[in-house]
Amino acid sequence: MSTTSTARSAAADRCFSPEPEQRALARDLFAGVKDLPIVGPHGHVDPRMLAEDAPLPDPAQLFIVPDHYVFRMLYSQGVPMEDLGVPSRDGSAVERDPRAVWQRFAEHFHLFRGTPTGLWLTLELEQLFDIHEKPNGENAGRLYDAIQDRLRRPEYRPRALFERFGIHTLATTDAATDALEHHRAMREQGFTKVRPTFRPDAVLDLDTEGWRANVERLSAVSGVDVADYPSFLRALEQRRAFFKELGAAATDHASKTADVAPLSELEAGAVFERALSGTPGVDDARRFTAHMLFEMARMSAEDGLVMQLHVGSLRNHDAGVFRRFGLDKGADIPLATEWTRALQPVLNAYGNDPRYRLVVYTLDESSYSRELAPMAGHYPALTLGAPWWFFDSVKGMERYLDAVMETAGAYNLAGFNDDTRAFASIPARHEVWRRVTSNWLAGQTVRGLMDADDAHALARALAYEQVLRTYRLEG
Repeated sequence: MSTTSTARSAAADRCFSPEPEQRALARDLFAGVKDLPIVGPHGHVDPRMLAEDAPLPDPAQLFIVPDHYVFRMLYSQGVPMEDLGVPSRDGSAVERDPRAVWQRFAEHFHLFRGTPTGLWLTLELEQLFDIHEKPNGENAGRLYDAIQDRLRRPEYRPRALFERFGIHTLATTDAATDALEHHRAMREQGFTKVRPTFRPDAVLDLDTEGWRANVERLSAVSGVDVADYPSFLRALEQRRAFFKELGAAATDHASKTADVAPLSELEAGAVFERALSGTPGVDDARRFTAHMLFEMARMSAEDGLVMQLHVGSLRNHDAGVFRRFGLDKGADIPLATEWTRALQPVLNAYGNDPRYRLVVYTLDESSYSRELAPMAGHYPALTLGAPWWFFDSVKGMERYLDAVMETAGAYNLAGFNDDTRAFASIPARHEVWRRVTSNWLAGQTVRGLMDADDAHALARALAYEQVLRTYRLEG
């Protein structure tokens, strides 16, 4: 067999076992799900790109600048973020030439060997641009020109790619104070597959930089004069209703801990008043966040928005990078997380309420089998999100399935979401999940733990059906 044929065979069997019987079944299972529509219920693609449908700018903006999975690896090896075109918040100069950014990326492409990011990038280059060679310092310019040439074509505009990718639903993540003008424009154009997601962290977390200004903005966009705690709640309820009008299916919340516990109305009001006056107590931020997450659960039970909770990340760990470049620059580090006691108040209140649905994501793998799978295997309202951030990888997915499937079962899992800022990576990420789940189910089948009919049904559920059901998108 030639080198080229061997490479193509290996590519066809990515993520599959070398054991012949399992590999054959994995191929069969994957063939049944690989062309199913993509549902992305949580992600960070800029809605403006899809609303305006302008040509994508250049390879650097497509692959590197918006994707912290990419530039964090290069930064870890001493490549300055300035050299990668990452925008600064302090006004310091950054590389503006996209060809120079791409050159630096290509020279360091070897850093992605063995990583999920390397796998995604390889799939993007092969499947989207028909490039089957690894970027390096010598071929960087030629590959840049080949990609740029395609990006000029009408079939590479964002909406054309959206249809080519087979996207059923794509959710963005939007601040509670966002005017959602791009979502409104898409709806007016009849393009309804992109949905906003209500993310109120900047007004719920008293420690957020500029919190008071965020509350003032909330007051302005909601039309509610936020002067006290009751008016604060009314403003949030107004914004949730506004998001629903423009198609929102879910809310999203990030927290260091999983604490979701109510304060009395008197206590909550006192904390809010102290924050407004600029004299918060030592523990006010933690207590208020836990309380407001409980309030978000109450509102979700009332308005039907699915509540997503991302827990266990110490965000912006690198203070210097945060000062220079701001949020989401690859310096979020996992924290150990306790879930059982932390979620008990909200699950006692709403865990058996058919109106409420809570999808939880964690960066603490040790809690999968110890806490999350047993709780999801009991409470009707609780669903486990896909492996997130550092665990959105082949081995991370396998460990997740090993840890949760026996206790929670597949039908208490939320399926997959890509959680990406890099639009072109969406199909690659979903393909990896579908390949890994197909291979995992094939392994269970050849061991006699399920039959082939069940494996096919579960492959479809994990690829497509569960995410529709979880986010109430079946209609």
